[in-house]
Amino acid sequence: MKLTDLLEGMEYQCIQGETDREITALVYDSRKVEKGSAFVCISGAVRDGHDFAQEVVEKGACVLFVEKEVQVPKEVTIILVKDTRAALACASAAYFGHPAKELTTIGITGTKGKTTATYMVRSILEHSGFKTGLIGTIETIIGEETIPSANTTPESYVVQETFRKMADAGCKCVVMEVSSQGLMLSRVGGFVFDYGIFTNLEPDHIGPNEHRDLEDYIHCKSLLFQQCKHGIFNADDSHLGQILKGHTCSVETYGFSEEADLRASEVRLADKGGSLGVSYHLSGLMDAEVEIDIPGKFSVYNSMTAIAICRHFGVKKETILSSLADIRVKGRVEILPVSSAFTLMIDYAHNAMSLNSLLTTLKEYHPKRLVCLFGCGGNRSRDRRFEMGEVSSSLADLTIVTSDNPRKEEPEAIIEDIVTGVKRADGEYITIIDRREAIRYAIEHAKEGDVIVLAGKGHEDYQEIDGKKYHMDEREIVADVVKDGNFLQK
Repeated sequence: MKLTDLLEGMEYQCIQGETDREITALVYDSRKVEKGSAFVCISGAVRDGHDFAQEVVEKGACVLFVEKEVQVPKEVTIILVKDTRAALACASAAYFGHPAKELTTIGITGTKGKTTATYMVRSILEHSGFKTGLIGTIETIIGEETIPSANTTPESYVVQETFRKMADAGCKCVVMEVSSQGLMLSRVGGFVFDYGIFTNLEPDHIGPNEHRDLEDYIHCKSLLFQQCKHGIFNADDSHLGQILKGHTCSVETYGFSEEADLRASEVRLADKGGSLGVSYHLSGLMDAEVEIDIPGKFSVYNSMTAIAICRHFGVKKETILSSLADIRVKGRVEILPVSSAFTLMIDYAHNAMSLNSLLTTLKEYHPKRLVCLFGCGGNRSRDRRFEMGEVSSSLADLTIVTSDNPRKEEPEAIIEDIVTGVKRADGEYITIIDRREAIRYAIEHAKEGDVIVLAGKGHEDYQEIDGKKYHMDEREIVADVVKDGNFLQK
């Protein structure tokens, strides 16, 4: 490939060497450099790619993309850009032949609901004959292939590489979660989304390694709507005005608001004995009775997100409704059918905000007892442990404190911190260090009318202890307990 092809549409200065030259690969990891590579020097939080300039040249790199001065032999071409991350995104799109032009691209951003909404959209579109790829927190899906995810939104090179694989596999659409970090770091640069969606916003991801303050977080979320053609927004969110600031897309809304283009009303909670769900009336741009076997008001919002998107694909109303009725998302309020006497679910809630939202939602179903089993990760903020302990003790009738991913810490020390928070409220609690045994206890001591939440692990199928990951899937643990049959059944 010619370097000039990578540079098309990019603002740059060639401050050394020639642009009319062949390259063999586009690389941003110094370990993957080969002879003839174009290497992009990324200024990362831990390492600075500019520090590896001499090393990659010695390995054979003939082109460097930089945003600050480097000293390398004169035969090496140096391309100076304002932002090497943005340059990587543009160059990656060109390197893979602009695959986004061959797909209908759907990007969903927001604090909560991204994962569930992406799976809902994919399910509806797939049932309608649109082969649809997915990129998200849990996994990337390309046809029959699934790849576990490391980041909610991968690096721009990986995004473009994945788009190319999707297009080559016959996908017509791709739906992806777009994180604030992904937007801030230009991971979705180099193309324009066909649809951009805003689900909601709450204070989160604010800290030294993420966003400096709430305003920065909101600003980064808003960037999606400066690079999409059509925007779909939650009309009920209090931050909508700030999200719309500077938008260049058309605007469509959904929510409970009378002003929303798609409106929900007459919400009804359903307890089906071992399963919880919700139904509601939809009006405005589409008129329908919607029923979902996922509990809570947030499920109404997630489903409206999916409906608002899929409406634009000419999907039949019946297909939308039947797809939503059958949807299940791994680790997101995932109900396991154990017994009609009580409800058991797995959820990824791993901080105080998400746990509060989940338990508050479940209390609306008026369970005889709400039981919350959770732990906290090691080598992370101790404040999270106190906060989650207090939230669970305040809202749940019984808290089962156990291990999550202790990492390099002693599980007992983490549990002790959680219990400190638990004691700030008045809920009953028990501590069981071994998570397997804690899950067994929760099921074997379940009472009729209980709602039991296994919180924190969600889609994860491992437990990290002392630097090593060990296989542990809560679904398998539950299946083993069910096999023994020592629990309340109906």
